[in-house]
Amino acid sequence: MPRPLAYLLALIVILLSWQLLALVIASPAFPTPIATVPMLSVYATQLGPDFLASLYRVLVAMLLGTVTAMPLGLVIGTSSRLDALCAPILYILYPIPKIVFLPVLLVMMGLADTPKIVLIAITIFFQVLVTVRDAAKEVPSAAILSVRSLGASRLDVFRHVVVPACLPSLFTALRISSGTAVAILFFAEAFAGSTGLGYFIVDSWALLNYPRMFAGIIAMAFLGVLLYEVFDIVERKLARWR
Repeated sequence: MPRPLAYLLALIVILLSWQLLALVIASPAFPTPIATVPMLSVYATQLGPDFLASLYRVLVAMLLGTVTAMPLGLVIGTSSRLDALCAPILYILYPIPKIVFLPVLLVMMGLADTPKIVLIAITIFFQVLVTVRDAAKEVPSAAILSVRSLGASRLDVFRHVVVPACLPSLFTALRISSGTAVAILFFAEAFAGSTGLGYFIVDSWALLNYPRMFAGIIAMAFLGVLLYEVFDIVERKLARWR
């Protein structure tokens, strides 16, 4: 089935389910899609800039987290000594919910974009680091030895064996972490912000304007889908063999 058609069918199922659930619940806090979807155009002048602000924050954060974590994960995963040294540190730091550092970052960096970007980047950093490290550890030693026997340098092994082997795991981590990144973005913008979709949603909730609130929720859901699709497209380009 073509991807656009699959999305269209999924959207129809979601909207019908939403409509039926809203009729059953019959609460103003849960408006029907018929009341909500038109709000996307009514508040387009507000949603547009807020969507772009949120998109900018999450893209920059995911780029920073990935660029810093991937090389480190590759190095740790291919070195048993370094892995033995770093593994306990990762086991202690990885389970900590990074959202708890938001107040600290706000005190240190203010209320602008920087603390929101740094918070998401830290979260992405650990998710990518652990995933890439584990993927690098699973690269068959026979594959590395066969390339080394042909005269390949350590850099050649990384470039032609380790990195290609880890790319699918990297993009899996990015797709999974995109949902986490959007969730943290919402909390950060709602807790300390005056722009972005998170602020738009919470502001609508405070005004008891529930159709407007759900319009913001739809926009944030679209942001998550957009990120997921971008990573999927890039993976198909860079990891054609998968």
